[in-house]
Amino acid sequence: MKKFLNKRNVVILSALLTVIAFFSFKNSDDRNFQLAKNLDVFNAIVKELDLFYVDTINPNKTVREGIDNMLYSLDPYTVYYPEDDQDELEQMVKGTYGGIGSLIRYNPKTKYTVIAEPFEGMPAAEVGLKAGDTLLEIDGKDLKGNEDVSSLLKGALGTSFKLKVERPGEKKPLEFTIVRKSIQMATVPYYGMVDKGVGYINLNSFSGNPSKEFKKAFLDLKKQGITSLVIDLRNNGGGLLEEAVEIVNMFVPRGKTIVTTKGKIKQASSTYKTLREPLDLEIPITVLVNSGTASSSEILAGSLQDLDRAVIVGNRTFGKGLVQTTRPLPYGGTLKITTSKYYIPSGRCVQAIDYKNQNEDGSVGRIPDSLTTVFHTAIGREVRDGGGVAPDITVKQEKLPNILFYLVRDNLIFDYATDYCLKHPTIVAPDKFTVTDADYAAFKAMVKKADFKYDQQSEKVLKALKEAAEFEGYMPEASDEFKALEKKLTHNLDRDLDYFSKDIKNMIATEIIKRYYYQRGAIIQQLKDDNDLKEAIKILHESPKYKEMLSAPVKA
Repeated sequence: MKKFLNKRNVVILSALLTVIAFFSFKNSDDRNFQLAKNLDVFNAIVKELDLFYVDTINPNKTVREGIDNMLYSLDPYTVYYPEDDQDELEQMVKGTYGGIGSLIRYNPKTKYTVIAEPFEGMPAAEVGLKAGDTLLEIDGKDLKGNEDVSSLLKGALGTSFKLKVERPGEKKPLEFTIVRKSIQMATVPYYGMVDKGVGYINLNSFSGNPSKEFKKAFLDLKKQGITSLVIDLRNNGGGLLEEAVEIVNMFVPRGKTIVTTKGKIKQASSTYKTLREPLDLEIPITVLVNSGTASSSEILAGSLQDLDRAVIVGNRTFGKGLVQTTRPLPYGGTLKITTSKYYIPSGRCVQAIDYKNQNEDGSVGRIPDSLTTVFHTAIGREVRDGGGVAPDITVKQEKLPNILFYLVRDNLIFDYATDYCLKHPTIVAPDKFTVTDADYAAFKAMVKKADFKYDQQSEKVLKALKEAAEFEGYMPEASDEFKALEKKLTHNLDRDLDYFSKDIKNMIATEIIKRYYYQRGAIIQQLKDDNDLKEAIKILHESPKYKEMLSAPVKA
């Protein structure tokens, strides 16, 4: 009887497995059919458009827009790069490209492109190009009206071209012969001592080989005698995941699991551990973050938080917990595709936007706090998933005034800095430089002469409020109050330039210092009045409080 039951169970199990296998194959076949069907439909639509559409279509443009919209409906990180755009992808991954090494901007008023910021040690700076130079010709080709001068400046390494520019203060155009080089952006543009015993490292990217630059900076600071460290990851959009793990490894023991990736297929799932002996397990660390801190930066900040190795200071990070890899495509193209999510030591994923569950109109929203899950650091502190990395110390962010946006947009600060540099061949060191009252008076005079106009948000809000009051019938009784408020909010350029002088002066100083000391100088200027940095230094100097913040919570 027992043997009979066993045989019966085997038969039932076999039948169940057969049914499961049948439906699995059926589902797989149906999915393959739907895929093939839609590809045939898309192919047929493109052919019909090409044959019968009233105007001649550009097949490359039409299909490319279709591909881009399809991919963007998934997430903004899955992107197609055709053969002609491979340089852009290489620059993103490796942090290098062939060119002159300078930021440029197109001026719609003059219809010419202008050098905005040459990078230190790069071809543009080496040949003597300066911010404010207007690009007139490349190899005799007139550049007026060309908004894509960047593609002409980039090219194969070692190739050269002749560049004609117009420089303020010079009567005749200047000509330069420039040889294109591999442009490797500095991932650590500045490091130094910012307070007694406190070292500071600005890490602005994880493309290329930033762990090597970071290690060099840290060891140099150790020689200078630092006893604590600030790592600045603000506005660092990320890059290579492995590089973040390498930097974490410098401060935590060997053998720790830092990142786990999980995807749909086996190849997309991996575990990344610390493989080397650390450089320093004891030095107190703070990490500066903000809403521009994303991806690999969040791995570094989040891992140091999860392992109770650093105090995080600033504002909540962006929340990008997705990992991309590249796949080769026909005709030299490449697909950068999201293949997995990453999870940091506590087990949480920092992804803030739920792209899978989009609204009916295609929009997406952040994962609400009510749907996030509590995780715990190595010592038991509470942290949450689903919304970036929340700092241990939140610093209130001061909002920049509206007028500053328009001053920058209209190039008034840029043009003033250009004029200032013509009159001042040299300036003092960045940490000693200030915009004097006389300098600011000259800037104000230039702004007034330019007939500068800008929108005031208060005027827009008041106008909307008046319209609402009229619609709801409150205007007759509130008319006098509105007139009084309008009088108070009268547009006054002199008043605004004086009231917001601190922020405007800071921006002017940054723009001027960049002309002499490049990005390094600009960072030094920005750190002079940096609330995040002040809080980071404060906690590093308060050793008992620092240790308490990284200790196990006291149970009630």
